[in-house]
Amino acid sequence: MTLTNTGRVEVFGVQGIGEVRPGDDIAALLGGADLRDGDILVITSKIVSKAEGRVRQAPDRAAAIADETERVVARRGDTVISQTRHGFVMAAAGVDASNTAPGTVLLLPEDSDASARRVRAALAARARVGVIVSDTFGRPWRHGLTDVAIGAAGVTPLEDLRGGTDTHGNPLNATVTALIDEIAAAAELVKGKLAGVPVAVVRGLSHLVTEEDGPGVRALVRPADEDLFRYGSRDVVFARRTIREFSADPVDPDAVRRAVAAGIAAPAPHHTTPWRFVLVESAETKVKLLDAMRDAWIADLRADGFTEQSITKRIRRGDVLRNAPYLVVPCLVMEGSHTYRDDRRNASEREMFIVATGAGVENFLIQLAVEGLGSAWVSSTMFCRPVVREVLDLPESWDPMGCVAVGHAAAPPRDRPPRDPQDFILTR
Repeated sequence: MTLTNTGRVEVFGVQGIGEVRPGDDIAALLGGADLRDGDILVITSKIVSKAEGRVRQAPDRAAAIADETERVVARRGDTVISQTRHGFVMAAAGVDASNTAPGTVLLLPEDSDASARRVRAALAARARVGVIVSDTFGRPWRHGLTDVAIGAAGVTPLEDLRGGTDTHGNPLNATVTALIDEIAAAAELVKGKLAGVPVAVVRGLSHLVTEEDGPGVRALVRPADEDLFRYGSRDVVFARRTIREFSADPVDPDAVRRAVAAGIAAPAPHHTTPWRFVLVESAETKVKLLDAMRDAWIADLRADGFTEQSITKRIRRGDVLRNAPYLVVPCLVMEGSHTYRDDRRNASEREMFIVATGAGVENFLIQLAVEGLGSAWVSSTMFCRPVVREVLDLPESWDPMGCVAVGHAAAPPRDRPPRDPQDFILTR
């Protein structure tokens, strides 16, 4: 859809609003503003937060940031880039300590789209306007800040040009313009950070003002499964979570191979490559493997004296592998290892290779998570290595080191209580 542009846009600030306090009516504060049908009001989120009482006593700003953070994307020194519950990724989860009383901070509005709708409804008797609530964001690949929309009502949020062609006839396959962000940035030119002008009027874009409130800023928030940079420098390790229930969605084999590439980037002794990854992509092979492993497990349990009822219950633990759409069997190979004259050093040599294999498996699991895939490492192949080698036709020198169930998570993993690193540290 191509939207008609008049070719002339006017942007001017609304003067005389003054200090905004909890309980103030923003629409009433705009009583002196020159408003016409088709205008778009851009309101700084800071005064919306103040009017809605989103002021917090916070001698420690870090605590407020933590409370407003859904997840930490990146951290460097005192700078924290967070995702808020609204879906915004921004510095300090939008917690602002400027232009507010000492010892207090401002939080983002609870629902900026709803805030925009309320202001628009209150002004409807005066003029048919659109409303944008704006805030300042940094950009990961560029210096400097710019204003973007964090709420909107009555304004077309996006212009989708996909399916059209440019002036040279080239197809447009990915062009979706964030209109409300562009308007927010233009309005900031007359508001400014220090000018004390928190509201601007943008005139000349009446073709973007809609009768209905519309979807608001939600149309711009990229869903997690579409975010190519979801896992930042801090969260990438914590992205790996054990997933035991998978959806029916197929697994992209290329994504698994990219995870293998991450696995074999792990450190290893003597410049060796102790990892091998067996990708079980055949449904027939998968069933044959799991049936053989199940039979070996049952034989071991019977030899240990377990009852048939207990055996049946324990065997169900293997369902995570059987229900997964894709299996990977990591293997250890000792190629390039050193042989010593005593058992002590030979045992240490093998342990060194095992540690390297574990590092490779961990890299593999983390990259699966970055690829948007869930996984569960299960140790069962280590208890029946000859069976696994036979079914998968592996060399005798390959030691299966567990089995990884891979697939798309059927539901988000449950939050787990944080562990205090200090509990695992010993200093000398």
